[in-house]
Amino acid sequence: MAALAVVGILHGAAAQQGDLLQARPDYQIGIGDVLSISVWKEPQLTRTVTVRPDGKVTLPLIPDVTVAGLTAEDAQTIIHDQLTPYFKHPQVSVTVAEVHSKLVYVTGEVQRPGAYNLLSPTTVVQLIARAGGVTDFAKTKKVYVLHASSGIRVPVNYKAVLQGRRVEDNIVLATGDTVVVP
Repeated sequence: MAALAVVGILHGAAAQQGDLLQARPDYQIGIGDVLSISVWKEPQLTRTVTVRPDGKVTLPLIPDVTVAGLTAEDAQTIIHDQLTPYFKHPQVSVTVAEVHSKLVYVTGEVQRPGAYNLLSPTTVVQLIARAGGVTDFAKTKKVYVLHASSGIRVPVNYKAVLQGRRVEDNIVLATGDTVVVP
């Protein structure tokens, strides 16, 4: 009976994870991301490119392609369509090789302040941990997040979060957010 309960719990967790994966929108290419673009049987067109600050990439034969804000699949379709006059049924593949456009920042009394890639959902506590933790001089009750999208300052009682008293303060960060540890 206990084994069936465990299987049911695991099945429920897998279903929730599947729901989360389905609910996530496809990754949108951003400025600074590195793309691997290959055209089957056309090695001269296969290359690794970085998305420029104007959101475009350069490939042989075709005009610069705007890829920032697109999914890899959308970029693949555009490149395919632009290569069609030169090749019969070009097989194009676009893969995001490196993510550099999704950054969050941490500054102040942490061991390693700086910019960090936001590769998965990340909370304030997780980002501070990635930054090596707080210093001895940190005011852990006065940490705050500056939301890049709205400019809103959200207070975070880091000490209380670690003690399990204010877990709601441990917010998930968005691209461009800055965690300040005074």
